[in-house]
Amino acid sequence: MSESLIFHFDVDGEDFTSAGQASVQVKKNLRRLGISPEIIRQVSIAMYEGEINMVIHAGGGEADVVVSEDKIEIILADKGPGIADIDLAMQEGFSTATDSVRSLGFGAGMGLPNMKRYTDEMTIDSVVGEGTTIRMVVNL
Repeated sequence: MSESLIFHFDVDGEDFTSAGQASVQVKKNLRRLGISPEIIRQVSIAMYEGEINMVIHAGGGEADVVVSEDKIEIILADKGPGIADIDLAMQEGFSTATDSVRSLGFGAGMGLPNMKRYTDEMTIDSVVGEGTTIRMVVNL
């Protein structure tokens, strides 16, 4: 594979039932490409956590998955409220999710830590009041 493949998804911020659809589709696409199950697992977990975060906190966003010869890059971008304190947000258990979101079983404060745990690189660019872009890389 000398050229990159790009998969683009719009993440609906209004519907928890559709949250995770992009990560399911990415899993199928990577399986078709013959990517190893362990890599697929890492990408799927990171992608799912990011999707859920966009639904919970940002009213949705966009996700791009770029598959190249040596890595899989996940770029998640939203126009939500931004992350005021990234270091605090990276702490396991910290969450700004509402009680109604928590009652659905989400918002335990493990999204960002899991995204970092299952990827080889992760950067967060966030501006309060403008949105957040997260870039993750899983090396092949």
